[in-house]
Amino acid sequence: MADLKVGFYGHVRQYHDLKDEIDRAIHEVLESGSYVLGPQLAEFERELASFLNLQEAVGLNSGTDALLLAFLALGLGPGDEIITTSNTFFATAEAIWLAGATPVLIDSESKTHNLDVQLLEAAITPKTRAIVPVHLYGLPADMPAIAEIAGEYGLSVIEDCAQGIGARGDTFAIGEHSDVVCLSFIIQKNLGCFGDGGAVATNNADLAARIRKLRNHGSLKRSHHSIGYNSRLDDLHAAVLRVKLRKVEEWSAKRRALARIYDSALADTPLRLPYTPAEYEHVFHLYVVECADRDGLQAHLATHGITALTHYPIAIHQQEGFPWGRPVRVHAQTVTEKSAATVLSLPMYPELTREEIDAVCRETLAWCASGGAQKAS
Repeated sequence: MADLKVGFYGHVRQYHDLKDEIDRAIHEVLESGSYVLGPQLAEFERELASFLNLQEAVGLNSGTDALLLAFLALGLGPGDEIITTSNTFFATAEAIWLAGATPVLIDSESKTHNLDVQLLEAAITPKTRAIVPVHLYGLPADMPAIAEIAGEYGLSVIEDCAQGIGARGDTFAIGEHSDVVCLSFIIQKNLGCFGDGGAVATNNADLAARIRKLRNHGSLKRSHHSIGYNSRLDDLHAAVLRVKLRKVEEWSAKRRALARIYDSALADTPLRLPYTPAEYEHVFHLYVVECADRDGLQAHLATHGITALTHYPIAIHQQEGFPWGRPVRVHAQTVTEKSAATVLSLPMYPELTREEIDAVCRETLAWCASGGAQKAS
């Protein structure tokens, strides 16, 4: 029997599942003639804020700009230090550099791969102004503990929620313990448009107003109050996101159900499986295992038509040419460097069929049984 091909992304299937609604939404925008800062964007912002149980949301052109404009609106820039982790997508640190500030990179926690809260206070200096926790792979960072430290030292907190929309902790929601939440809507995200897109969400109306100006050349109504950027989420993307936002909770539940299948099937293998603290709601943007011979498992799956990817195989501080002449402070990265060498993301999207996930599990188990895996400790 021929191997069943299993791709890594399901967004084309997602489009076909919602084709009539999405096509109708796009057609309405095209017929309206209002494509930029129009009614679809305004409605999406209201609906997104309501979904997150926050007062304000501002649509932007990318998750990267969401971070950058949040930093600028908070007055962060040259001479300021912002603490985050090296175990994240490059844009997290890149946005800090773009704002003119200095990233301070601390290690990740071994179970969750999120920022290690135990290392936070040692990284704080008189120049520290903010902390950027990343909800990596869709698992919330320990926001109450981070907020407590931030409050003690008078620091801003900016949540990088590019991978975690809909996630929550055992006693907290995203946005409850921070100044602002930054989201990405690039197509492969849990809520994705057909290109680049992003947003910020906050309970701070003044902060939202500053970001609205920054996204539109420093202007609200023709008058330019400052220099800004061209960073608007257009109405076509907003219309698509409005359709998809109504499905996010359902999709998150499906992702968790798929994760349980993986957990059960792979429980007795030497692979290290994702960890979720008790009562947390992980939204599994990615299902990431750790394997001592990650490349071997990835190659085996590929030979059987299954695409698995690495997130992230090169930590930020290990990138070629780092730090490109820019200021940075890097603390010991023992966990992050080990993670970069061992993590492998298995296919994970709501449109994944039972036949497909069974195929991924079957081939992963076959490889482990052949002696390919050694425990990633």
